Amino acid sequence: MSEFLIHVAIMACLYGLLSLSLNLQIGFAGLVNFGQVILFGCGTYGASIAFSHQLGPVAGILLGITFAILVALAFARLGRNLGADYWGIATLAMAEVLRIIVNNEDWLTGGAQGVGGIPLIFGDMPRPAGPLLTLALCLALLACAWWLCNRLTTSRYGLALKLMREEPQLAASLGYSLSALKSQTLMVAAVLAAAAGFVFAHYVTFVGPDQLVASETFLIWAMVVIGGTGNHLGAIVGAILMQFLFAYVPFVKDALGLPSEYVAAMRLMLVGGGLLAFLMWRTQGLIPERVGETRHV
Repeated sequence: MSEFLIHVAIMACLYGLLSLSLNLQIGFAGLVNFGQVILFGCGTYGASIAFSHQLGPVAGILLGITFAILVALAFARLGRNLGADYWGIATLAMAEVLRIIVNNEDWLTGGAQGVGGIPLIFGDMPRPAGPLLTLALCLALLACAWWLCNRLTTSRYGLALKLMREEPQLAASLGYSLSALKSQTLMVAAVLAAAAGFVFAHYVTFVGPDQLVASETFLIWAMVVIGGTGNHLGAIVGAILMQFLFAYVPFVKDALGLPSEYVAAMRLMLVGGGLLAFLMWRTQGLIPERVGETRHV
């Protein structure tokens, strides 16, 4: 049971990184990104490509971050002449196009079969020391990401993001470059998502295109909405809550005597039902945004 809890905690930390990444975009900058999972996929495929070509883990994380930043800049380019809703649809379409490319480029990505055998980060360590060290690494990454996001959004830069979110024309009239703000926010978010993807690849030791389906993006959206958009702690709490609920769905299934195929359906109900419930009755999430929290540095 202890190793099971460690596994759930590791996944909660990785999804916490993804939630912080998305929350920085939608919660502070107002960027409706429905292609979040592809930024995560840049990290996973950076790790897999480096492993396949024997380049080492340092090259893997650099490749993942580079891929993610390029995709983020492409997203920002798409958003120059599109409204928020249309830009969200465009990011979803672009993410799906990239997933199809990954699915078909066998020579580089392993195609539909994916890439297996990726080494564990602490592969030489005996159990449970290896998983515990992985959990410690994930907690450290999550803490660093929280500090970075908090530092950015409680500064004048964060004030500019919120102004762009609420009154983009006013922000532009005050001299802020909306294109630059969007690009910068997306690049920071991309680095966080790619880091989560890189660690995930070395934790599960497999990378495949099935990990990049659109439903994963909406799971991250559910975490942010349930936790509270515009609040970094809320994004983390939403990720932890959803991951632990997902982990205990099989136990509920066994208690009710339901067949195994109900597990996926119950998880979809948690995502869809939780998202709808909070959008209808508690739009601010579990931990609402703190209005007026800005440090002028």
